[in-house]
Amino acid sequence: MAPRPDQVKTDLLRPGAFAAIAPACSVSLIETHISWVFVLDRDVLKVKRPVDLGFLDFRSCEQRRLACEEEVRLNARLAPGVYRGVVPVTLELDGRCVVGGLGLVVDWAVHMERMSDARRADHLLGEGQLTPRRIDAIAATIAEFHRDARSDAEVTRLGDPAAIARNVEENFDQTRSSLGRYLSPQESEEIVRWQTRFVRDERERFMKRIAQRRIVEGHGDLRLEHVYLEESGTIRVLDCIEFNERFRYADACADIAFLSMDLARAGRVDLAERLLAAYAREADDYELYSVVDFYESYRAFVRGKIAAMLENDGGVEPAARERAAKEARRYFLLALSRGRPSLVNPIVIAVGGVIASGKSAVANRLSGELGAPVIEADRTRKAMLGVPPLRRLEGPAWSGAYDEPISDQVYAELLRRAAIVVESRRPVILDASFRSAALRRAARDLAASRGVPFRLIECRATPEVCRERLVAREREPSVSDGRLAIFDAFCARFEPIVELPPGEHIVLDTTAALDDTVDELRRRLFD
Repeated sequence: MAPRPDQVKTDLLRPGAFAAIAPACSVSLIETHISWVFVLDRDVLKVKRPVDLGFLDFRSCEQRRLACEEEVRLNARLAPGVYRGVVPVTLELDGRCVVGGLGLVVDWAVHMERMSDARRADHLLGEGQLTPRRIDAIAATIAEFHRDARSDAEVTRLGDPAAIARNVEENFDQTRSSLGRYLSPQESEEIVRWQTRFVRDERERFMKRIAQRRIVEGHGDLRLEHVYLEESGTIRVLDCIEFNERFRYADACADIAFLSMDLARAGRVDLAERLLAAYAREADDYELYSVVDFYESYRAFVRGKIAAMLENDGGVEPAARERAAKEARRYFLLALSRGRPSLVNPIVIAVGGVIASGKSAVANRLSGELGAPVIEADRTRKAMLGVPPLRRLEGPAWSGAYDEPISDQVYAELLRRAAIVVESRRPVILDASFRSAALRRAARDLAASRGVPFRLIECRATPEVCRERLVAREREPSVSDGRLAIFDAFCARFEPIVELPPGEHIVLDTTAALDDTVDELRRRLFD
């Protein structure tokens, strides 16, 4: 005979209920809309709640067992070693449930290692320890995960605009009776109209993402509280979506946008934009800026929906329901804001100069100041040629991968990518030599055609300093192929910058310490 639905929860809060796993341990409970999470001293046991929420059905014990097994299998991708397996919940002769007993199996639990809350990304953020460098590391981890993720025909079909439209409509159907408690009628109508129109009117954007193989079996629930940054530098991401492939098979942008949305919700739009910029570079995916605002809005709405469900769940403690109500309003408002004009001022900033003049160092630091993506000529060239970023492309100056026709294509692609970023109402930084007036004019025309300001920062250093940098560069991996052997030939072909008005041309001496250089640039660029 199966126990009552809440009996498992009640019984497993008793001392000794986990004796087979961890004798003499303390137990606390975290309730979510789909799970009871029992937190022990060194272990965590997660039991699926017997609920049917439309997008999942855990009403039978067999359904819950299968979901537990999928959770363990899928989370091995980003959290190896954390998920230890699936254990039975048994009904003993005394009529009470325990984990791993000898009685009748009545439920199942996922057994996990307990991770340190202090290493969780949301805690680190609250302590001021989620630094830009750590954001970059998270972005690199997720980019690598997406690069290796499954992306076959079955996965890709759920990136189709029709499939996305079904998900959007399901969200609205499931919140039709509750959305009015959190938003005004006008706000509710605005968010429904914007998301619906975007999917309908921007079909080509989604189809392009499919053609670029950006639809992957991702994580599906990439939130700050699921990311752990260990002291060793290892990053583990827990709690992916296991119960519905529709939420796991999606655009890679939908995954990273979940995390950027969560950072924005926490009031750190600067880190959200830093994450997107770092991910775009690592994944070579600047096209994500064509759909990221939609996906941030979509993800925020999903979180609002889940919080609203939790608030309406009579089986949840009143304090948790009260917190859920506040969360729901915050998420719905964030979903609304993604469709409105940005408060950020877009700008096109070209960082140019001769080889080893300090362009990339300045561009990267400026990226941190603006939260803007850097689009590099060197990375773009190698991506176009199918070459890893750190592989050297050597040869005589102006030949091979660096002959004029290929370089023209590289700059055209550089500007095409920049246009996507600017059209998302964000600033963009171009890292290239811009050695000719024609190349500089093309960048300036891009900004003018989008009605945004243009600045060209010309990095300068003495030939002796540039040569010293090139010698040092030979000793370490570098994306740049600039080297001492071609330095003089390059300088001879660099056209002096005389065609730009003074307000658009900033000359920057990079021989000083980088911090001093950036301080000077900040004054001249923003004052």
